[in-house]
Amino acid sequence: MRNCLTFSFLLYVVSFSSLLAQDIDPDDSFTFEIALPNSMYNRPYKIIMQGLIQTSATYQYTLKTGLSFGGGLHYSYFAINEFRVPSKVYGGIHTAAAYVKVGHEKFWSERFGTDFGVKMGYLQSFTVSDLLKSKGIPYNFVEGTYIEPSLGLVLTADVNCSYRLTIGYPIYGYSFTPWMIGIDSNIGYDPKEYSRPSSLFSVGFAYTYYFNGKKTAAED
Repeated sequence: MRNCLTFSFLLYVVSFSSLLAQDIDPDDSFTFEIALPNSMYNRPYKIIMQGLIQTSATYQYTLKTGLSFGGGLHYSYFAINEFRVPSKVYGGIHTAAAYVKVGHEKFWSERFGTDFGVKMGYLQSFTVSDLLKSKGIPYNFVEGTYIEPSLGLVLTADVNCSYRLTIGYPIYGYSFTPWMIGIDSNIGYDPKEYSRPSSLFSVGFAYTYYFNGKKTAAED
């Protein structure tokens, strides 16, 4: 409910911003994001794993045309839902990724902007569980590609910082299987389900610091 109200408020800002004429140049910036991820598409991953946290840290430089380039680090943690497996299993999957970002950032008024982009990189996932440890396996390791289309709805606080609502759809280049958490069966799912990529839908908030501040068109 709270996220819905925030999103409605931002939509209001978008409509109101069309009445304002000033442009803002965002320059180079650093953004820290924290979000709640929810697994999608791969049904066993969606049911067995619970998304607890997703974070990212991004450095970005935006040209005067709005085209932006950047890079950063991504992290997420999914805990095992012990009630969705044949016997209780405790643990989770840690995923870390390094990426580059290409996008478009534009301020439509002194207070509101949008930042759309695609993050692309390489990830490594480490699964730790009590079942794996009982088999003498410290952790299971997988790696793959990382792609995330993302959208940020930005509200500025002053000339150097802003806050934003973030929406992302990370796609991990590996398929979740029970083997990752130490289970040697399909747990009743169609094996075809395990061939689907692991994807997430995340909603969160972020803080951005602009190193050079912002300039209006009148100052150029």
